[in-house]
Amino acid sequence: MQTRFHPFMPAAALAALALAGFPALGQQAQAPYRAPRTADGKPNLNGIWQAMNNANWDLEGHAAGMPAKEVVGILGAQFATPPDLGVVDGGSIPYLPAALQKRKDNFASRVKLDPEVKCYMPGVPRATYMPYPFQIVQSTQNVMFVYEYAGSVRVVNMAAPTKAPADSWMGWSNGKWDGESLVVDVTSQIEDTWFDRSGDYHSDALHVVERYTPRSPDTMMYEATIEDPKVFSRPWKISMPLYRHVEKNAQLMEFKCVEFAEEVLYGHLRKPGTDPYTSTNPNK
Repeated sequence: MQTRFHPFMPAAALAALALAGFPALGQQAQAPYRAPRTADGKPNLNGIWQAMNNANWDLEGHAAGMPAKEVVGILGAQFATPPDLGVVDGGSIPYLPAALQKRKDNFASRVKLDPEVKCYMPGVPRATYMPYPFQIVQSTQNVMFVYEYAGSVRVVNMAAPTKAPADSWMGWSNGKWDGESLVVDVTSQIEDTWFDRSGDYHSDALHVVERYTPRSPDTMMYEATIEDPKVFSRPWKISMPLYRHVEKNAQLMEFKCVEFAEEVLYGHLRKPGTDPYTSTNPNK
């Protein structure tokens, strides 16, 4: 059984933080960070970025947990759920009562139902905090997001907003600049993606508004406001820092995971007596 919790702080720690919020006498308040500019004067977000948390396991705060029962005797600690303080503002996702039962059912069958297991594209916002980096490439007309996981790509239209020709895994993104922040309005996502490995889900009515705000040369704040009246009682928000990869040879590697998921998707069609591992590994 998964254990979710709401983080708290002792009174002494809260008092220390409160005092830290008051600048020393004579000290000037720090000016908001202003990012370097591109040739057209916009904040420069180009680079390879990654979240450093365990939100992909569960957006809400949670303790460490056992692997799913289907793999606990095989993978042991390797697929145990790592703990995390959570990234949901307010602590809990505001499910409608009827929708909460489906989330529980998803969690119970997550090994079979999680789209990540099948290498399906993750959708937004999950693509941002999966344990894989992604790259932002800016131009004057578009901003492209390239994700290492499954080779997923989405292009944010920065001109006049347009409508999606059809629903898709990564949805339809229209963007604009709001001061230092890139704001992306994402619609038309199919209902098959999840928010995490814990079964948090949405319907075809999902609407996500993202904000990418630089906070230092190598960090920026990511926020996503999520709305889906079929599943949630009100809009809710997640937030987390993103970190730039600063290695001298930083680059996205290839993680086209379809071949790793073939046995999950099509193993029931394999001829009896054949072994998918030895057949694809001639040296074994």
